[in-house]
Amino acid sequence: MSRRAEPPFRADHVGSLLRPPQLMEARAQHAAGTLSATALREVEDAAIRDAIAMQRDVGLQSATDGEFRRSAWHMDFIYQLGGVTQAAEKLHVQFFNDGGTLDFAPAALRINERVRLGQTIFADHFRFLKDNVAAGITPKLTIPSPSMVHYRGGRAAIDESVYPDMAGFWDDLTAAYAEEVRRLGELGCTYLQLDDTSLAYLNDPRQRELIASLGGDREHQHELYIKNINRVLAAKPSTMRITTHMCRGNFRSSWAAEGGYDFVAEALFGELGVDGFFLEYDDARSGGFEPLRFVPRDKYVVLGLVTTKRGALESKDDLKRRIDEAAKFVPLEQLCLSPQCGFSSTVEGNVLTYQEEVAKLRLIVETAAEVWG
Repeated sequence: MSRRAEPPFRADHVGSLLRPPQLMEARAQHAAGTLSATALREVEDAAIRDAIAMQRDVGLQSATDGEFRRSAWHMDFIYQLGGVTQAAEKLHVQFFNDGGTLDFAPAALRINERVRLGQTIFADHFRFLKDNVAAGITPKLTIPSPSMVHYRGGRAAIDESVYPDMAGFWDDLTAAYAEEVRRLGELGCTYLQLDDTSLAYLNDPRQRELIASLGGDREHQHELYIKNINRVLAAKPSTMRITTHMCRGNFRSSWAAEGGYDFVAEALFGELGVDGFFLEYDDARSGGFEPLRFVPRDKYVVLGLVTTKRGALESKDDLKRRIDEAAKFVPLEQLCLSPQCGFSSTVEGNVLTYQEEVAKLRLIVETAAEVWG
């Protein structure tokens, strides 16, 4: 076993990175009307070049733009889909951490027209990333899974006069996503990640109760999502590798759900047609490795053993022990290593320093080299 030549890589990462202070200041100035969009773009460009260099220097084989041009990992994409608008009301999501609870109130969405794809979403983000990575580094783009357009609002967020039958909604949504994937392939994207918290959230009985309250099928919604993601994956170019990342919430070092992968595992691992699964496994909230027994031999599992929620550095020996434990259920050659989530899923970021972020990424690269060669 050795370094993999294609994604997912033995040492990998989810995508988002802590926003540097100069970028945060520039965003605030732009919001206040004292910095032009062109000037903000210049600050973003410089910050992304630095982030790309950092990823290269720690030894990663892939690089993202840190999601530096976004406020949140999902909504910046979703609001660019035709037919999706930002609602006046707010969602109320409760996050948890070791110190108590944290309320998050993002804007809700509404679907008042048929869903469609206009311009290729994040095309300019990807082009800049691709043009600035060094030779031998694979540019990786992250976008939210189509499930995320449906999960929080369900049927109630979708105008019944536009979609009297939900089958029409899924037809349009998956067609828009499939066209996005096709266009990204034309731009040269060979590594795409579909971020999907819903498939991890549905392991939590409280989240399944929420689904039922929105008129969804608490027992089978994950199967609906898997079926429709597969419709998107059918458009994947032969040169592209697509993974999915699942976590239970990542906002200012807090989480929204808990529970092992047992509820979704058989359908998720056995039926979802991605090339690899990035799985949150940094603490007991994620359960054990037993559900990995359903992973087929042609899929890769990227173990998210290094937490992004705290700055304390894990030990290599502990990481190696946990990799050995996972290898009892899926062969070692199908395993990789990463952080459990991004470092800054929203612009606020998690509670750790830049130096701690870099140390964790370097630890992942070094541990992977010692485990897989």
